[in-house]
Amino acid sequence: MIKHDLNKTLAALTAQFPNAINGIKRGIEREALRIKPSGHISKLGHPKGVGSALTNEHITTDFSESLLEFITPVSTSAEQTLAQLKDLQKFTLSHMNDELLWPISMPCFIEHQDDIVLAQFGDSNIGRMKTLYREGLKNRYGSMMQAIAGVHFNISFPETLWQSLYQLNESKVSLSDFISQGYLGLIRNFKRELWLISYLFGASPALCNSFLQGRETDLPFKKLGKGTLYLEVGTALRLGNLGYTNSAQSSLRVMYNSLEEYVAGLKEAIHLSSDLYGHLDDYKSAEPKQLNKNILQIENEFYSPIRPKRNAASGETPTDALLRGGIEYIEVRALDVNPFSETGIDLQQIRFLDVFLTYCLLSESPEMDWQEQKLSTANLDAVVNDGRDPELMLTKEGRATSLTEWAHAIFDKLHPVAQYMDKAYGVSYYSETIKEMGTWVEDPSKTFSGRYVAALANENQDNGHFALALAQQYKQSHLDADYQFYDQTFLAEQAADSVLKEREVKAADSVSFTVFLDDYFSKA
Repeated sequence: MIKHDLNKTLAALTAQFPNAINGIKRGIEREALRIKPSGHISKLGHPKGVGSALTNEHITTDFSESLLEFITPVSTSAEQTLAQLKDLQKFTLSHMNDELLWPISMPCFIEHQDDIVLAQFGDSNIGRMKTLYREGLKNRYGSMMQAIAGVHFNISFPETLWQSLYQLNESKVSLSDFISQGYLGLIRNFKRELWLISYLFGASPALCNSFLQGRETDLPFKKLGKGTLYLEVGTALRLGNLGYTNSAQSSLRVMYNSLEEYVAGLKEAIHLSSDLYGHLDDYKSAEPKQLNKNILQIENEFYSPIRPKRNAASGETPTDALLRGGIEYIEVRALDVNPFSETGIDLQQIRFLDVFLTYCLLSESPEMDWQEQKLSTANLDAVVNDGRDPELMLTKEGRATSLTEWAHAIFDKLHPVAQYMDKAYGVSYYSETIKEMGTWVEDPSKTFSGRYVAALANENQDNGHFALALAQQYKQSHLDADYQFYDQTFLAEQAADSVLKEREVKAADSVSFTVFLDDYFSKA
């Protein structure tokens, strides 16, 4: 845990370890719905030619057959990561005939949730488990929520930075434990100020009324066009009560003050029977509707805007991987798809996240009790619904504070972090990014949600038509562009190899599906 305040830590790093921050590693997972030219969700299977969704490491699916997921490898170059992401989308689009990639987070043109076809991963035991898990999600929460797309940003800090901080803090624990403590401190600080990410990058202030499927809501929606509902000063419906939330998990007290505490909270949830889901048949039944009857079927069902992660070995659960080796990287799950970028995320966002997450790491991070966690959620909800209201008040350390005042205070701290990073990398773009985005605090029209609502209102156009036009534009742009990092041959070979790997996975199965899951859950 960082013992010194941010300024002292930055001063010590600048004096003794000026280049320690060099070598930040990143990876991006971008989700995108496949849609027909009409804008309706595709009911076709995974595109032929892009390989197996089970074993292709870079092109797979999430909840449904139509919800593609593009996964970049780990890289220390943000430019390279975006080039890889663009190539993966170009390659996939070339195998999608006339279908398009939906360029926003909230889905549209879905007449019924049965139009959302569950992702299929083949008939191996692990493939069947993945599909049955999704069947459980459908029966627990409905498929519409699972059709929402997002962008996950993975980041790990270089060993040189951890060694430097370890020395500066004169830590008495092992380096591995120190790193885990540091990442958990980052997570707590991120949760305290997550609302700022929603303010800046929230890009789901509108939705098609078909998404509600008749559900009642007390949100102050305004209507536009034939069927668009939008929040005039809202930011990210995806992160709010209509989006990727799980009220059934509200009783789960997963805390982030120690790795043991975090793991214990998740393990309790995957072993605790649920009154809500007990009526659904589990994997031991002839026609299962979910993996099991617990509050969480598996750990991945826990919805959180940020997660501590470690690459797991075959058959290893995420929490067991954490206990084995400590936290390896952080997964930020709070990003909407950026509709103003053909890749779903842009370079400016990555540079801001580099600085913001470094600031979260280097700042002191007191333990966070359950009451403070609930307060951070309340602040996020306020920004989701009213973030561009210049009069909006949030609660900071027990007192009412305007969003504008708090945001300026954060940016004042981000500037010296950006300066340290600029010097280490021999660039100026970190400071330039923070300077530019600081102006968004006073001018909400510059935020993604501000630009989004303006694009709809100025043209009086429906949300779906706005997104469909972007989808057509971006597909053409991808197909016209040259490959930047990969090439057609490499990606085709990778796809073909993944089909062979899936067959090998199936051939390696030596027990029945029921016995396979018995073994999996006994280890969990």
